[in-house]
Amino acid sequence: MDMRRIGRTDLVVSKICLGTMTWGQQNTEAEGHAQMDYAFERGVNFLDTAELYPIPPKAETQGRTERYIGNWMKARGNRDKVVLASKVVGRTTNDWFRGGRPSKLVREDILHAVEGSLQKLQTDHIDLYQIHFPERRVPWGSNPNRVGNWPAPRDADETPIAETIAVFEDLVKAGKIRHLGLSNESAWGVMRFIFESEKGNGPRPASLQNAYNLVNRTFEVNLAEVSDREEVSLLAYSPLAQGYLTGKHDHGARPQGSRSQLFNRGQRYETPNAAEVQLEYNELARSFGMEPALFANAFVCSRPFVTSNIIGATSIAQLDMALSSASVTWTTEMQEAVDAIHQRTGNPCP
Repeated sequence: MDMRRIGRTDLVVSKICLGTMTWGQQNTEAEGHAQMDYAFERGVNFLDTAELYPIPPKAETQGRTERYIGNWMKARGNRDKVVLASKVVGRTTNDWFRGGRPSKLVREDILHAVEGSLQKLQTDHIDLYQIHFPERRVPWGSNPNRVGNWPAPRDADETPIAETIAVFEDLVKAGKIRHLGLSNESAWGVMRFIFESEKGNGPRPASLQNAYNLVNRTFEVNLAEVSDREEVSLLAYSPLAQGYLTGKHDHGARPQGSRSQLFNRGQRYETPNAAEVQLEYNELARSFGMEPALFANAFVCSRPFVTSNIIGATSIAQLDMALSSASVTWTTEMQEAVDAIHQRTGNPCP
């Protein structure tokens, strides 16, 4: 397993990161522990979680994922071998995160979130603490194909980034987190955090966790230059586009047990023309003699600007395939074929 450094930090992580959002909803605690055991035996050292998990977010399940991870690290006695990432929610009207009230990226709410995560994870520090999504009003993922409302709507009580980043500075000084990461952020948002950090208001963002896959390469439009010049590492999530790049949804199938069937949360990957493009990529994978899931993960792992590919699985068989993608030899022929489809179809699922 290749190891790569996150940004300008001393965190060195595996090319593949084990995502955890199904644990506590689709997976039991025992299954989550088995996945972590298997992944770490294969060379993974990086776990990504969030106070929001498991997915879909619900009051009765919130926090289970972090508890499962905390119990696993305590049972294995391996906290020193884990690079641990978690996240605080941005603005949300869901009131169960803060004991019956909405949440924002203000001091009180961030401190409440990090203390809760530390307790559940049974650790005294989080290596990479990420803002799950911006507090300001932006489309989900922050990188749409085209402009919506203009000028963009703003909330009167929007928390300034300078105020938010100052809280992270205090958390670093207290030793509760080591580094700041962003997620679902735009080029403007990343640069604004960097600007505030260079003014001395808070820690420099080390990473960006955004969706990146065959049907969403929006990172390459503006964020790639920011990532390169500012040394902000891409941690790519949703390499399989919520399962639509596995082939199991081809020709309109909605298999029993899939997230789209269980939770009806696949709208990001059910946009006009998405099914046709996903099918084209899946058939391309088969033409190279590969399972679509292996091909889609291998594409993400092959990109030189991806520091770590955040995979997810609900079974050991799925996990094994995802881990195997790290050793696939990605050829020029594969990349040219992928780029030819992308040139015609763009990013149908930003």
